[in-house]
Amino acid sequence: MSAVISIRGLTKRYGSKTVVDRLDLEVPQGSIYAFLGDNGAGKTSTIKVLVGMHPPDSGSAEILGKNCWSKAISLRHRVGYVPERPRFYEWMTVSEIGWFTSTFHRNGFLGKFHEAVADLGLDPTKRLRDLSKGGYARVALALALAPEPEVLILDEPTSGLDLLTRRDFLASLVDRASEGRTVFISSHGISELERVASHVGLLSHGKLIMSGPVEEVKRQFARLLFRVQGEPPDLANLGLVLHKQILGKQMEVLIQSPVAGMADRVRNQSGVSELEESVPSLEDIYAAVMRHVGQTPKEVPR
Repeated sequence: MSAVISIRGLTKRYGSKTVVDRLDLEVPQGSIYAFLGDNGAGKTSTIKVLVGMHPPDSGSAEILGKNCWSKAISLRHRVGYVPERPRFYEWMTVSEIGWFTSTFHRNGFLGKFHEAVADLGLDPTKRLRDLSKGGYARVALALALAPEPEVLILDEPTSGLDLLTRRDFLASLVDRASEGRTVFISSHGISELERVASHVGLLSHGKLIMSGPVEEVKRQFARLLFRVQGEPPDLANLGLVLHKQILGKQMEVLIQSPVAGMADRVRNQSGVSELEESVPSLEDIYAAVMRHVGQTPKEVPR
């Protein structure tokens, strides 16, 4: 699959603070790319460069082979965007904001907007100032979906949506990806994203510390759960131990880049019984990696 989003050495600063630090990232066509990181990691700053709101200080960012800054206007018809905190003319109705926005787009936008409004359960006659937080978020989604974009960039798009609406919306992204469209989504709902994401990137302090297809990333980690009598087992030379926890006689360990035969090495140690090995969830991997990066960033490979 070719790269629809391509970022090379991207650096973005605000004053003396570097918020995106020489970022390299590629998003293949037809993928749902989960862009994950804690608050302040640089996700929104990266997205603002991608949608042409801010120029990079150095490096480059391209979508569909076009420079995101110099070709921002032409890309606007091919890229849908939902900001983290959308803001509209609140005196307008849902229908009026669609009509107003359609004047900046090609023919067909308004009809698709009204389809999205119906699918998202919005009342087209309701004024924006009277909408709930979830309703406001639905309007932003409807506007982003209306031009039928080749690329959809979403910054916390499900914030404020109820559970069923979130699930339905995320499921709809799979349909869009199956049509060859590409979705780049930043969200704190990692467990929900894991159901639909094909690729994932973990960002910390403006640096990409891990990226790739979700299943390949998950195969780089292993979880061991076992009972222990007496002293905890020796975990040296098993891989990079990111997390360990002891609850009574039960011990849980999460290891990155586990060595071959790791489980047997632990199982054969004195006092260890009932050992189970499994692949951790993306959310558990994220928590362990981010916690470890905060302690010893140089030990976690990019």
